Amino acid sequence: MRKTLNFLMMMAMVAISFAQNKGIDSKRPNIVFIMSDDHAYQAISAYGHKLNNTPNIDRIAKNGAIFSNSFVTNSICAPSRAAMLTGKHSFVNGKVDNVQEFNWSQETFPKLLQQNGYQTALIGKIHLDGLPQGFDYSAVLPGQGHYYNPDFIINGEKQQLAGYVTEITTELTLEWLANRDQDKPFCVLYHQKAPHREWLPAKKYYSEYTKMKFKEPVSLFDDYSNRGTAAKKAEMNILHHMNWAGDSKIYPEVMEQLGITETSNWGIKALKNNLGRMDAAQRASWDSIYGPINEHFKTIYPTMSPEELMHWRYQRYMQDYLGSIASVDEGVGQVLDFLKENGLDENTIVVYTSDQGFYLGEHGWFDKRFMYEESLRTPLLISYPKEIKPGTDIDGMVQNIDYAPTLLEYAGVKIPKKMQGESFRKLLNNEKTEWRDAIYYTYYEYPSIHMVKRHYGVRTDRYKLIHFYYDIDEWELYDLESDPNELRNVYNDPGYAKIRDMMHRRVKEMRKKYGDSDKNDQRFLKEYLEKINK
Repeated sequence: MRKTLNFLMMMAMVAISFAQNKGIDSKRPNIVFIMSDDHAYQAISAYGHKLNNTPNIDRIAKNGAIFSNSFVTNSICAPSRAAMLTGKHSFVNGKVDNVQEFNWSQETFPKLLQQNGYQTALIGKIHLDGLPQGFDYSAVLPGQGHYYNPDFIINGEKQQLAGYVTEITTELTLEWLANRDQDKPFCVLYHQKAPHREWLPAKKYYSEYTKMKFKEPVSLFDDYSNRGTAAKKAEMNILHHMNWAGDSKIYPEVMEQLGITETSNWGIKALKNNLGRMDAAQRASWDSIYGPINEHFKTIYPTMSPEELMHWRYQRYMQDYLGSIASVDEGVGQVLDFLKENGLDENTIVVYTSDQGFYLGEHGWFDKRFMYEESLRTPLLISYPKEIKPGTDIDGMVQNIDYAPTLLEYAGVKIPKKMQGESFRKLLNNEKTEWRDAIYYTYYEYPSIHMVKRHYGVRTDRYKLIHFYYDIDEWELYDLESDPNELRNVYNDPGYAKIRDMMHRRVKEMRKKYGDSDKNDQRFLKEYLEKINK
């Protein structure tokens, strides 16, 4: 009897030791990290802009926390995702633009979780070349991916799946959650393509959203008169630079009848490619809605003024952009319901964010890239019932380099010293009063699409200093308290001389702190120009 008891106790000790060595602990939180592409914080109803309704994304804020000062380190897709994975600035992780290759062999938070007993998955868009590392399962879109009948690379094998990409990404995520190893904590990166350009909503939503009218931003007709060269030279104006075919969905034959020439060389090709992926039923449904829009446009275009045309193009943009978000919100609801129905909600951290902000007509723009607020600021909502009180508002300045160390701390995994971000777990628990008072930003992809100049800068709770360089040398300073829409550069205003000097000191401090320098800029510029000129 005693031998049997001793044997059972020994086996129990072995099991406990095994679990500890493998990092298996049922008390450790599961993680669902949701990232959409180009989802502006203005387009989440929890932020109060009243542009659209996102009831399911709002559930995360209602049950947890919403961040009002969440920012990216580099407002462009692939570099932002690299910063999210590595917890390091672009000039440290090496992915400074969409052209550079990403080094998957470096440490990422999914790798570290996997090494410490988590089952990991990446599903949807990642926009980083190469086979993803650190995941037990991956089903990713190649490159930007497609909205209809998309290709997926599932554990290294490419296959085309029938349907709408947002719904497919959600279905694959739910399938993985249902069939995961239930003896391990899990981390799934559930990443949507939407609402990335060219904004093709699902049938259930384009039928509805194309009938809606949306409130315009106050700076829709910004003339950039109080800014420098960078804002004036950027090519992202809704009226002048948005594609007629690919973006506004004006059919090529209609453009030809009206004498409209495309604004870029890929606009017509993009529309033909996107619609060409549809099956006959999908295309017939699309044409039943967008055909009449084209016919109506033929009757009004000849007499429209530039101002009227801007109003029209803004509404077309919002109808498709926000219609695409509706499917994202629906998918979030399905995942949240799954967690609740399976008793996983209490011990699961749910994060919702985007890879950067986006212009929804502010300054007359679409796209991102600039250090101005709409591009720099990104949505961030987190729920974790075990620790985060419902309805928590966080105004501390966080960045996407902070996601990795925060999730690692929650998982009980040691945070590597090379990670430059900081865990904001104590911010969520209202335990920490001291936090960073400034953030650092870089942007490198120029000359390129949209022609946004290379720049870096620092933002504090009130001021923002930006240095545009390479083919210009200009500084811009904004007082976000008196000028929240950033319409007036006060860099040369004598009344801001002391502030300007203080912000210059902050730039030097931040560049030193994170290890940035002009040498970085020169090295990455040389590599960039070599790649684009091949």
